[in-house]
Amino acid sequence: MNSQLSHKVSGASVDLEQSQTKLLPPEAQKKMKGWIRSRHLICSGNFFIFETVDYSAIERFFECVAGLGGTVIAVDTIDKVWIGDHRQVFLYQAKASLHTPCHDLKQYWLKYGSFRTRFDGQA
Repeated sequence: MNSQLSHKVSGASVDLEQSQTKLLPPEAQKKMKGWIRSRHLICSGNFFIFETVDYSAIERFFECVAGLGGTVIAVDTIDKVWIGDHRQVFLYQAKASLHTPCHDLKQYWLKYGSFRTRFDGQA
């Protein structure tokens, strides 16, 4: 039985199925560490918050969270961000809960991460 997450983005309904092909935990952890270093992923309390303008990155985030045994709580469009002089794109924010002891992402975030995402000054 597949569970589906549904999200309404600017009038269009987008269905996100939980991925059938889970990433292995080492690969998922490697991708999430890259997002921490690039300031796309921050830790806020017991949650991980991921911000991006690329919706396919949100889908990859879903796969990583599922590979580490966590759950994605919400995906929202926060704002529109200017790219150049003439183009605006949506800024997406995903919030996930990772309460599994098999990873050290919170300690990695404390060492290499930031309290603000790369889009905090633009939104």
